[in-house]
Amino acid sequence: MSIREDIATARRRDPAARSAFEVWLLYSGLHAIWWYRFAHRLWRIRVYLAARLVSQLARFLFGVEIHPGAQIGRRFFIDHGMGVVIGETAIVGDDVMMYHGVTLGGTSLQHVKRHPTVGDRVVIGAGATLLGPITIGDDSIVGAGAVVVRDAPPKSLLVGVPAVARAQARTSAADWQI
Repeated sequence: MSIREDIATARRRDPAARSAFEVWLLYSGLHAIWWYRFAHRLWRIRVYLAARLVSQLARFLFGVEIHPGAQIGRRFFIDHGMGVVIGETAIVGDDVMMYHGVTLGGTSLQHVKRHPTVGDRVVIGAGATLLGPITIGDDSIVGAGAVVVRDAPPKSLLVGVPAVARAQARTSAADWQI
């Protein structure tokens, strides 16, 4: 996972991105991901306190809280970033795009898998909440403000409170603008 790949992803996903330098300097969602990766490395070598300290400092600086125990794939992009929360046992696939105010939250106090698993090429709209050890299939779209509490098959469109999975009319999440 390279910084260049992350910058290229941001430029591809955000039509407002004017240059690689602008993305590198100003995109708080990317900065939060970079700090998460450092914290995650610490977490994997069991330096838990330092990992949490880095995570909390990133939360303070960027307004994005990603637990260092979460597993995040390549080319993950958080657009606007502020208010995003990703819990400890969350798993996020490759090529996922997430907007501001999204929560991948837990529903249990037990030490088990308690946060969502998000497949590859998923788009999660602003203010969406995904709760519990659910699985969102590849190429799905979660609409803005949706509250998802059940599994969704690949290529689902999830909208509403609670969210209802519907078949997509398009072939890929990349075709949608949320």
